[in-house]
Parts: sequence; C-alpha cells; structure tokens
Amino acid sequence: MESSEASHQIIAELLAARTGQHLTESRRWRVNSALAGIFREHGISNVDQLVCLLASPRSGGPDSPDLSQQVVEALLNNETYFFRDKPTFDQLPQEILPELARRRAHSKRLSIWSAGCSTGQEIYSLAMLFTEQKERWQGWSIELLGTDVSHRAITAARSGLYSQFEVQRGLGVTQMLRHFDETTNGWQLREDARRMVHFRQHNVLGPHPGRQPFDLVLCRNVLLYFDRTTRADAFARLASAVAPDGFLMLGAGETVVGQTDRFIPSPQRASFFEPLGQGGEAQRRRA
Repeated sequence: MESSEASHQIIAELLAARTGQHLTESRRWRVNSALAGIFREHGISNVDQLVCLLASPRSGGPDSPDLSQQVVEALLNNETYFFRDKPTFDQLPQEILPELARRRAHSKRLSIWSAGCSTGQEIYSLAMLFTEQKERWQGWSIELLGTDVSHRAITAARSGLYSQFEVQRGLGVTQMLRHFDETTNGWQLREDARRMVHFRQHNVLGPHPGRQPFDLVLCRNVLLYFDRTTRADAFARLASAVAPDGFLMLGAGETVVGQTDRFIPSPQRASFFEPLGQGGEAQRRRA
C-alpha cells in the first residue's frame, strides 16, 4: 500500500528537526528500504503505520529505545571509507599538513576536527598518516576529534573495529596489515592510531565542539543534505570553528562559491577553503 504524503512529510520534519538534513524528493525513494528493519521489528508494513506508532505515548520509554531516534538513525547516510577520494585526500600529507606544520612551528600543536565523521574511517585515516610519520611529528601535540549526529555511528567509530569489506575499502594490503589486526570479530585498528582520536556525538549546526579553533576542519559530503538556509548557517558555524589561518576541507562535489562569503577557495588546492576573517591568510591575500 502506498504511504500518504502527509506521513512522509512528518518523517521528513522529524529528520530535519533532529539533524538539519532535508529529505528531498530525490531521496524519498530510499525511505522504505532504510526503515525496513524498523518495520519488521514493530510488525508494521508502511510509513503510515510508523507515524501512528510515533504518535503513541508508548513509542519510547525508559526501558526501550526511543523510536523517533531509531527512525532518524536509519535515515542517515553513513557512507564512508578509508582515504576517501584519494587524489583529494592525498593533498593532506602532500600540501596541507606541511603548510600547517610551518604555520604552527612555534607552538607544535595541531588540532583537527572531522565533522560528520560517520563510523570513523576518515579521521582514522589521518591518525594513520601521523603514525606513519612519527619522526616528522615528534614532540608535537596532535588532537584529532571525530563527531557525528548519529549515536550508532559514533559507537562504531570508538570501537575501531571493521568488517573485511570495510577495511578493504581505500586501503592497500600493506597498509591494512600495518595498521590492523585480524580478530574473530573483524579487523581491529591498532592502539597507536586509535588512541590519537576522540569521538563525540555532535551536530554541525551546534556550537563547535573544541575549546579553541581548529587548524583543519573536514566536513565532507555533509552539507549536501542541507537546504540553502541551513547550509549558510552551517558555514557560519564552521567559520567560527576554523582558525583564521586554518583550512576547511569539503567533499569533491561541494563548494563555498555562491554559498557563503565566510570562506574562499584555497589557491590550487581542490576542495580546500580558507576563512575570510581578520588576520587570516585569505584576508591578507585578498587585501
């Protein structure tokens, strides 16, 4: 039976309220498949019945998971893999990190935030880079933070445990064996990389999660799911989170052009952007 438009709208409003993401028409096709597990668990067959359950005071309680949060978690896209978009990612060790090392040579402190980190592969990719360059970063304080709106994704990220399929995505055999141990439950990231990273549940539309501005913020393929107004709000919050001479990294299909005046493209660096603000590198170049 075809679910009503009103029920789909209620589900879309729930997702937007909890995450800021908008369930556009182009994404409606995946709603039923994404929610199939919840349908089975509750013995229902469509979104109309789900909305009725959501309206029931018994839908969530102290002894059971909150149904509305289950729905939101199911609708989130947690697609990620190690060293995603490698030509773009390779700019980090080749250009961005060396430049930040130059800019932070006096303090020897570096802080990096992966916003929308999903199950952790992106920020762990950075941790692996640092462990492979131990001598280069000897004596430095490196802080790596991964955040995501999904509690389920953050729980998985903290474990550092991945399936055979997940660990092979983006990693060569040598790299995989260097950083992971095979266990009966899957492939476990080794402690030297795992202990470098902290995770917390956080919405990019909230206050930035650090005590100080970050030298590098990765926010890749997160803003794609926001409408124009919400995206502008996200850029404003990201601008407050990036150090004046730091960098923002977006996904390969994302840009700041025509979206915000808080950042400009970093010269000759695809997918990297610099904040426009008092004292920033981008501000000085524009002047």
